[in-house]
Amino acid sequence: MAGFTIGEAARSAGVHVETLRYYERKRLIQRPPRTASNYRAYPAETVHRVRFIKRSQELGFSLAEIKELLSLRASPKGRCCDVRARAEAKIGDIEEKMRTLRRMKKALGKLVSECSAEGPVTECPILEALETWEAA
Repeated sequence: MAGFTIGEAARSAGVHVETLRYYERKRLIQRPPRTASNYRAYPAETVHRVRFIKRSQELGFSLAEIKELLSLRASPKGRCCDVRARAEAKIGDIEEKMRTLRRMKKALGKLVSECSAEGPVTECPILEALETWEAA
């Protein structure tokens, strides 16, 4: 049989079988042709593509953004500057998330510092603050 079975392709790409099926449903990878014995035969390119998808996810790209990157990669008119622009936008998104996380950490740290960890939970200043919290 030419190609990988679904299990072999998943193992080679470092994902679960269900991940391959999910990517097929999302049209990130193509459904493979079937062999004469009706097995799916995944080409090596599928394994490379799934690894690309996983690496992109690890860098924070959403599946929709990854689909765009894959389209750029496959387009003869695709340009490196288009990919760079998306990567720079992702850096901006990550920086904003980091600022948000720092604000969250500071606010939570303030609540923790005001809590003596003594007394009943009904008098917990953290819970009281969360109950009366007003969005800014």
